[in-house]
Amino acid sequence: MYLGRQRGMLRLVKTRPIAIGIFETTPALRLIGGRQRSSGRVVFPLPTDDQRFERVELPHRGNLWSYTMQRVAPKSPPYKGGEGFEPFAVGYVELPGACIVESRLTQVRFEELRVGMPMELTTLLLHTEADGTAVVIYAFQPAPTAQL
Repeated sequence: MYLGRQRGMLRLVKTRPIAIGIFETTPALRLIGGRQRSSGRVVFPLPTDDQRFERVELPHRGNLWSYTMQRVAPKSPPYKGGEGFEPFAVGYVELPGACIVESRLTQVRFEELRVGMPMELTTLLLHTEADGTAVVIYAFQPAPTAQL
C-alpha cells in the first residue's frame, strides 16, 4: 500500500510493482537478485527461467557508481509516464558484496549527485492506472550517512 493524497487528505492507495519478482516490500524493501550456484556471481534481476541461479536478497544500501540525466521523454510505449515529462536522474548503484544495479535516482537535485555518495533503496510512483492503482518502481535516494 502507498500513502497518497487526495483533496489534502492522506489515504491508503492500492499499489503494484512495475514487474513481479524484481523487488518486494514486506517484511522490508529489498531487490531480488540471483546468485549463480557454481560461481557465486550475483546478478540483478533474478533470472527466473535459469536453474543455475538461486534467489538472493540484495543489500538495500550502496554507493553511487555512475549517473546521468534523462532529459528527453522515453518512447511510448513502453513509457507510461504522465503528460508533462520531467527530467530525472538515472544511476548505477554499487551494492556491497553483490552487484551494480541501474536505477532511477530520487530525492536529490542533479547538481548534488556525486560518484561515491551513499544511496538507499526506496520506491517511486511511476503512474496511476485508470482504476486508481499506483504503479511503483524501485529507486535509490541519498542515504543518511549516520545510518551507513
